[in-house]
This record gives sequence, C-alpha cells and structure tokens, in this order.
Amino acid sequence: MAKILIIGANGQLGTELRHLLDECGIEYAARDAKDMDITDRETVDKQLNQLKPEVIYHCAAYTAVDKAEDEGKEINWKVNEDGTCNLAEAAAKIGAKLVYLSTDYVFDGTKTSEYEVDDPTNPKNEYGKAKLAGEKAIQAAMNDYYIIRTSWVFGKYGKNFVYTMLRLAKDHDRLTVVDDQVGRPTWTRTLAEFMTYLVDHDCEYGVYQLSNEDSCSWYEFASEILKDKDVEIAPVTSEEYPQRAYRPRHSVMSLKKAEATGFVIPTWQDALRQFLAQIEE
Repeated sequence: MAKILIIGANGQLGTELRHLLDECGIEYAARDAKDMDITDRETVDKQLNQLKPEVIYHCAAYTAVDKAEDEGKEINWKVNEDGTCNLAEAAAKIGAKLVYLSTDYVFDGTKTSEYEVDDPTNPKNEYGKAKLAGEKAIQAAMNDYYIIRTSWVFGKYGKNFVYTMLRLAKDHDRLTVVDDQVGRPTWTRTLAEFMTYLVDHDCEYGVYQLSNEDSCSWYEFASEILKDKDVEIAPVTSEEYPQRAYRPRHSVMSLKKAEATGFVIPTWQDALRQFLAQIEE
C-alpha cells in the first residue's frame, strides 16, 4: 500500500510532483477529480480509509481567479474550502499528514515590505478568501499539516504565464504587460521539491511561504521570458488592463521560514532558465 497520496494528481503541480516521485523511485497513489470528488465527504472518507496514506499532498484547487468572482464562485468555495475541509477531517481520522497549497492572495497587497507568515491576512478576491478558508479548515481539524503559500506559479504541465507569453510572442510584434503588480514567480519543480522536503525532513508543522528567490513585476517577468524573442514589450498600469478579480499590487512573501529549514531556493531567473531549457529539448 502506497504511503503517499497525491490529490489533484493531473494538475500543473500534481503532475510535477508525480514526475519528481517517479524520478526518486517513490511509490504513491494518485487521484484526480474523476477518481475522487473532494467536495463529497463520503467519497473522501471512504477512499482515505481504504488507502490509509501517511502523507497526503493536496494539489487540487479551483484556480480560475476571475471566474471565481461570479460564474465560478460556488465551485471555488466548494473545492477550495469544503473539499479541503473534507480532506483535513478525513486525514485527521487516519493520522495522516496533510500538505496544502495556498496563495499570496490571502494578503491584500497593500504592504510595501515582504509579507511574513504571521502577518494579518486580508484577501480581497473570492479565490483568496476561499483559499484562506481552506487554511483555517485545516488548522481547525488537525495538527499534522504543512500549509504552503505560493505565487505566480509556472511549470511544464499546465497553462501559465510563461506559456501565454511565448504563445503571444509568435503572433504579435508588441505586447503590453502590467508593471505595477510585484511578486515572486514560482517554478512547480521548486515547489514540488519543497513539499517533499518538509515531509522528508520532519520539519516543524505550520504555515510556510515558498516561491523562487527575488521579486519582479509581471512586465519584468515577461521581459525575461521573451528576452531572446523578436517582440517589443511595453509596460502598462493595472487600470489599463482591468480584470474581474482584484490583484494585490505588492504580494512579495518572505521566504525566511522556508530557508530556515535548510532548503535551498533558486532565483526565479535561474528557475526560468532551467524551465525554458526543459521545454525546448
């Protein structure tokens, strides 16, 4: 029986995590939405009782941030709060550790310095509110958990900003990108490695923040992605590029707690270079 269970196993992060474990020769069970509906409490209880994992990597999430404001509002809350609550309560019953991915959107983005793990939360969009509710559901249900807040995720196995920029650059001579929102990009590989590192090294339970080192604006991120492409990139303000969901202007999260575990975090520039080399192979 596999000691590890990955929920959301076919998503961008879940797929990265599966490949990492495969490389390490580590056995695991994998479940996606079609195999386990986490919003159905009975299904979650039944499958966790059967599988009896020691560690659950909860990579399932509703991540359509703009849709979560209106037509996706109900499913956003069902998956990110109710589904997480179901997993946490079922995990507590069987004594499993739970690793949950949260977001920089739990903060309002009004702070000018880095957000520490214990800074007051104040989510301003529905996605951030539901993910924070997921954090609180875990904290209420169990003690053996790792909550990892992350941001600006990119990777090989799903839709993300890097792929969008590369695609647009093929058909456009000029792109406009927001330059007044600042944060930290995160490579799924770095994130997957940190998730397993916390468990493998029996790190202290609690809330962590993990992205790649250094910060940038979306404009700076796009400029680095496309620096070898024949395309002009022009900065614009958030007002010039309106979106349904509120985006924090400054969501740079402190990585001090993650670094204190001994985990070595690459810069986002190095991570991006490695990722681009990987997809060009």
